[in-house]
Amino acid sequence: MILSRPLLLRAWRGAGALALTALLLACSSAPNRPEPAPLPPDPKLLGMRQVWSLEIDKVEFPLVLQVAGNTVGVASSAGQVSLLDGRTGEVQWRAEVGTPLNAGVGHDGRMAAVVTTENELVALQEGRELWRQRLNAPSYTAPLVAGARVFVLGADRSVSAYDGQSGRRLWHQTRSGEALVLRQPGVLIPVDDTLVVGLAGRLAGLNPLNGTPRWEVPIATPRGTNDVERLVDLVAGVARQGSVVCTRAFQAALGCVDAARGALVWSKPAAGASGLSGDASLLLGVEFDGTVVAWRPKDGERAWSTNQLRYRKLSSPLLLGPALVVGDDAGRLHFLARQDGALQTRIETDGTPIAATPVLVGSTVVVVTRAGRVLGLRPE
Repeated sequence: MILSRPLLLRAWRGAGALALTALLLACSSAPNRPEPAPLPPDPKLLGMRQVWSLEIDKVEFPLVLQVAGNTVGVASSAGQVSLLDGRTGEVQWRAEVGTPLNAGVGHDGRMAAVVTTENELVALQEGRELWRQRLNAPSYTAPLVAGARVFVLGADRSVSAYDGQSGRRLWHQTRSGEALVLRQPGVLIPVDDTLVVGLAGRLAGLNPLNGTPRWEVPIATPRGTNDVERLVDLVAGVARQGSVVCTRAFQAALGCVDAARGALVWSKPAAGASGLSGDASLLLGVEFDGTVVAWRPKDGERAWSTNQLRYRKLSSPLLLGPALVVGDDAGRLHFLARQDGALQTRIETDGTPIAATPVLVGSTVVVVTRAGRVLGLRPE
């Protein structure tokens, strides 16, 4: 997701209601943001070609692309949801929710789930609606569809589970938290038999059968003199190797947790707002100013950084073996070398911002723009 002016929400709990006030955090998109330097010439060291494309409506909500097998889910802000084959672009099914979306698309390759602006959780399968349930609070995190259940992380830091076929709520866990939450996707993933969620600046492991806590590990501790400075929510986009999950705490830190033991591996200060990508030997992220940074997963020490794309409002990166790709707010895809971040090639899309972190399906990179263009790109 392009992170221009991250939105914050202030939440008050009382009589089961959630009152929200949008606040803007001055950051890289503020009026005094420096102009980016001219882009260097495209060296065309990496051949990439478009193998398919399709059009959906505008994507102006925090879309998250998830991959299950060869299937990827996409959706428009207006509520059109599709599952498609990421290798060919063939649409497996398409459905209309009928209400604008706040979050999605979670899916398991067959069933998909989204959250609407009216705080409804909607489950879909084979192009038809299975059920919808009213939520107690907004959600900006794509639901997790797994084990015949649908899990939801609320903006009030609640976690709920629903039966996948009936929509019956199975359990609901709440917790008190800081006054502000981010209006962007948080962490909600399965790791073996544990549901791993981001709760403020902590990564928590829950029993997916009943929601009971198994462990909780701090990535960042709130500090500062006001609520904005103290905001350290964990953001979507994690790098996982086995049971080790590496994640970012908004504006404060990044760290890795062994989810099998519920133990912190390491945590380091870092000033960013978007998710991570990586493998066993490299962890990648983008800082607030657009500096692309690589860290060593074993200890969090920097391996390299590059500032050639500063102030271009970059998406989270995607590691592609010997290269990585980030999108910018002008619809460009920048492919960088894994070993040092040097530019390999650049691809123009439709001139609108890249709407979600790209994903890899087989050997195909799937990209979505704000205008609703969905592209499949493959190495030549």
